[in-house]
Amino acid sequence: MNWTQLLKAEIEFTYSTTAKLIDKVDPDGLDWKPATGSNWMTVGQLLKHLTNSCGAGCKGFVTGDWGMPEGMKIEDLPPEEMLPPAEKLPTIGSVAEAQELLAQDKALALQMVVQAGELDLAIKQMAAPWAPQEKYPLGRHLLQMVLHMNLHKAQLFYYLKLQGKPVNTTDLWG
Repeated sequence: MNWTQLLKAEIEFTYSTTAKLIDKVDPDGLDWKPATGSNWMTVGQLLKHLTNSCGAGCKGFVTGDWGMPEGMKIEDLPPEEMLPPAEKLPTIGSVAEAQELLAQDKALALQMVVQAGELDLAIKQMAAPWAPQEKYPLGRHLLQMVLHMNLHKAQLFYYLKLQGKPVNTTDLWG
């Protein structure tokens, strides 16, 4: 299996299981977050984050476009802006909007894998803007974006469990 095949398979699987979990979200419960602890995203913020946690990052690695305003570079953001506290994160308007944006992000992730090409995925060495001292093959960076989404998918799974929704490991792993 090569990088292209691996990434496409992981993207298809991760987005599919994420979409199924999003279907289990109560449309009236977007403001819910765990009652104890701190710096928790609301369900709406988590859904918003899920809808741009992979494809947008893949685009950044493949094209250098991290969605920054003209003249700004992601590397220039102070740490508190690169990783803001939960209360500063945007939220989603509805479960339907989350599903629509998730489908768009999936299409973008798949497009970026194809655009990068197998050769660059395998041999192009680069660093993430948040870890400029660590260079890895482009394919590894894109896989990390899929894994990033997978972690937040698991977060949604546990949010649903905490809300008493009927979820089990088959919901998490397909």
